[in-house]
Amino acid sequence: MRRRHRRLTASADLDITAFLNLMIVLVPVLLLGMVFSQIRMIELNFPGMEAGQAPDAESFRLVVTVLPEGIEVADSDRGLIDVLPVTGQGQAYSRLSELLQRIKSRMPDKTDVILEVGPDVDYQTLVSVMDTVRSYQAVVAASVVEAELFPDVSLMDAGEDRNLAARPMEGKGEGA
Repeated sequence: MRRRHRRLTASADLDITAFLNLMIVLVPVLLLGMVFSQIRMIELNFPGMEAGQAPDAESFRLVVTVLPEGIEVADSDRGLIDVLPVTGQGQAYSRLSELLQRIKSRMPDKTDVILEVGPDVDYQTLVSVMDTVRSYQAVVAASVVEAELFPDVSLMDAGEDRNLAARPMEGKGEGA
């Protein structure tokens, strides 16, 4: 007579408690991190002409120059429009917004602006000026909306030795 031997089959117990603990901690941390890391993109255009293209001499070219000493707003035809020196609170973003709103009311079809940045301007100032140049908060039908100013922003370097200009003379026909 034959003996039938049963093979002993031992089932290995998997210990996955360490893995589950990792997942319990890792999944909520990653989900929370996604909310706080939203990226905001600003589309930029760089000044320059295509080969064979001539500049239009009669076009209004708005140039906003950002320097550590303040902000200049200029026009390619008439020159300097206004100078906004730094105050005790920092750059004059609200005055810049008001000036650009006045310019936009005179030329509603204009959407481009050249942002000339000095070498010692910090990144936060640059982004704040770009936000100020692109839009402003307006009240429409009892709600606050972002109204468009000059959304097509081109970047340009200001010269190393560039200084803030003197304020334009009042009553000489300069300014917006």
